[in-house]
Amino acid sequence: MKNTLALLALLFLSQSLMSQRVFQTNADYQADYNVFEVDRDYKADLLVYKVDRDYKVRGNEGLWYFTDREYQADFTIFMVDREYQADLKVFFVGSDYRAGWRQNSLKNEIDLLIQQ
Repeated sequence: MKNTLALLALLFLSQSLMSQRVFQTNADYQADYNVFEVDRDYKADLLVYKVDRDYKVRGNEGLWYFTDREYQADFTIFMVDREYQADLKVFFVGSDYRAGWRQNSLKNEIDLLIQQ
């Protein structure tokens, strides 16, 4: 029974570490990533779908829940005006099934950031 509880706690912790609760800052120096919104999906590193509840995020799949408070976020972003300023280029999609990574190297980088 004790091992089962430990395993469940570990599974819950790993899921929460891989979720994508995001806080948008007002200054680039406060952000983990500078993000630029591209005008076409093929230009993006990540296709993002904004979910309306935090329990709807599933891992690092491009389903973002925007929090109102920084301490609730897994990472922080700042939306930049120019593409060359961005660490990550995103395109917001209208359906959750379209969300996902187009650049796996950046996915791995964000996975490492969230786990820290």
